[in-house]
Amino acid sequence: MGRNGEMKLGVFLTQAGVHEGAWRDPSVPANGGVDIDYYAHLANLAESAALHFVFLADSPSVLERDEATIARSSRNDAFEPITLLSALSMKTDKIGLIGTATTTYNQPYHLARMFASLDHLSRGRAGWNIVTSGYKFEAQNFGESQLPDHDTRYARAKEFVQVVKGLWDTWEDDAFVRDKQSGIFVDTSKLHLLNHRGEHLSVRGPLNIARPPQGYPVFVQAGASETGTTFAAEFGEVVFGAAPYLEDGKRHYAALKEKARAFGREDNQVQVMPGIVPVVGRTKQEAAEKLERLHSYVHIDVLTGLADRLLGFVTELRSMDLDSLVPETLPQTNFIQSRQKLLLEMAAREKFTWRQLIRYISDSKGQLLVVGTPDEIANVMVDRFDQRAADGFNIIPETFPGGLKDFIELVVPELRRRAKFRSGYAGQTLRDNLGLKRPANRFTRAGVGNIRAEVPQSSH
Repeated sequence: MGRNGEMKLGVFLTQAGVHEGAWRDPSVPANGGVDIDYYAHLANLAESAALHFVFLADSPSVLERDEATIARSSRNDAFEPITLLSALSMKTDKIGLIGTATTTYNQPYHLARMFASLDHLSRGRAGWNIVTSGYKFEAQNFGESQLPDHDTRYARAKEFVQVVKGLWDTWEDDAFVRDKQSGIFVDTSKLHLLNHRGEHLSVRGPLNIARPPQGYPVFVQAGASETGTTFAAEFGEVVFGAAPYLEDGKRHYAALKEKARAFGREDNQVQVMPGIVPVVGRTKQEAAEKLERLHSYVHIDVLTGLADRLLGFVTELRSMDLDSLVPETLPQTNFIQSRQKLLLEMAAREKFTWRQLIRYISDSKGQLLVVGTPDEIANVMVDRFDQRAADGFNIIPETFPGGLKDFIELVVPELRRRAKFRSGYAGQTLRDNLGLKRPANRFTRAGVGNIRAEVPQSSH
């Protein structure tokens, strides 16, 4: 399972595309966020090109803070990820299905059950993107006025993931014998309690569904702060991130792999897949014109509102001089700290004004933006793969379905011509296709925790 010469590729599905103007493009269905046929079409497109997975982000809240921004944003009308991925599992055969769920405003038993169900429905294609929540609006939907502090969220997340793994292990793989002749449905010698009592969580178990086909659905993470990177190194099997500069990407890649080794993990069991926003044209001018057209659809209120959010709500850009230079520092935020840091560093390097920065944010959300021909985009991807800044990429099209279709029809063949991307699926499960090992059951290894210790045994 070593790192071979082929990169991994997934696609980040959004209602219309990553660009804030995408929903207004004539080629984009305005109601795509709540249209299952639309999402099925996108997933089938991705599967036709043998992409490894589709990915859905999520936040249990409306993230914009004012009516002017909400009125012009397409982001607040979309399916909940696990519901949508469950439906897509019936409309796809091989492609992985990765959904986002927060550890701050969920309970382990609920998520363990839902992702186990998705893994069974899809015959082993589920993945969980673990997030800790990043905005106070989420807290206010769950009886709190503010988020817990950054380190507390990650401490709960660490315990949460361990509990979920334990719940998936409460059934051994062959516990459900379903023997009609004997009348025995479950071999209770292979059923275990969890009995977790921790600082943040208390969970007895067992789970009320069989162990997932993959053992555990694939763990996905995108932490980029010091705490977040450590968390990703311990648990992440696919690690997303934003790396617009090659040297930064190489440093992050090396640091993450080193931290993972400190947790006793093999390099190839941690797949680093930063985001890339490809704007593809048959000529560079055509690609640039596509991007300019999208930008013409975006109202300034959307631009300033989005930038305020990604900077952690420590700015009020609508009342500021947008042609002034971005300062090197801003007040620290309790929201998504790493994204604020990345955007400020980029602004300092490029000597951006606020207007230039919010344009970049609208175009790419701080991800690597590549505008050019298929050959030029493939050059960037291959260079980053070969220089170990990435094991693959999370493709983030500007628009759907057109941006995804362009990438599949124009860039994927170029990657295959260079022997950098596969032509089909290697196996059935997402783990198979990513080259990830199936985890052993902790109770099988330990031989302890049998449920018989609590359940009275029949005398008959």
